[in-house]
Amino acid sequence: MTYELPDLPYDYDALEPHIDSRIMELHHDKHHQGYVDGANAARDALEGMRDSEDFGDIKSVKRALAFHLSGHVNHTIFWENMHPDGGGEPGGELADHIEADFGSFEAFKSEFAAAAGGVEGSGWGLLCHDAASDELIIAAAENHQNQTPQATTPILVCDVWEHAYYLQYENNRGEYVDNFFEVIDWDDVAQRFEQCHGNTI
Repeated sequence: MTYELPDLPYDYDALEPHIDSRIMELHHDKHHQGYVDGANAARDALEGMRDSEDFGDIKSVKRALAFHLSGHVNHTIFWENMHPDGGGEPGGELADHIEADFGSFEAFKSEFAAAAGGVEGSGWGLLCHDAASDELIIAAAENHQNQTPQATTPILVCDVWEHAYYLQYENNRGEYVDNFFEVIDWDDVAQRFEQCHGNTI
C-alpha cells in the first residue's frame, strides 16, 4: 500500500470567485502531491530500518511521516469539505451540536475564523470531534499537526498556508477565511460528524 493523490471532486475553477482556478491547480497538483510523496518516502525509510534493524535515524523519519501524512490527510478532507454549491449554514444534528457547544452558529464562525486567522506562520483552522468529551472543539494547527489535541478527529478544515490563498488574497488571510465559508459543503461536514459522534475514549 502507498498513499495516493485523490482526484479533486470538482474542476479547478469550480470554486471561483472565492478560490481561483490557478490556486486550486497548484495547490492540488503540486503541494498535495508533495505531501503524498513525502509520506511514501518516510514509509519506505521505515521499512528499510525494519529490514536492517538500524533505527538510528528514526526520530527524523517519524517527524517526516507525521508532517507529510498529516498534510495528505488534511488536504484530502479540505477538498471534500468544499463544493461549488456550498455555503450557508448547517442543519440537523450538526447544527444542534454547534449551537450547544459554541452558543450559536455565528459564535462558532467567529471562533473558527479567529483560530484560523491567528495561526502563527503556516497551518490550519480545524473543527474537530473530541472523543474525550463527545463534543465539538475548534483547534489551530501549526504546520499540519503541531498543537492539535489528541483524541480529536477533524471534520472541517481550512488551509491557511500561504499557498492556499496568496495568489488571490495576498496577505489578507482574514478575507480568504471569510470566503472559505462561502464554499463549505455542510453535508460533507455533517457526514463526518455522524461517523464520529458517540465514539468516545
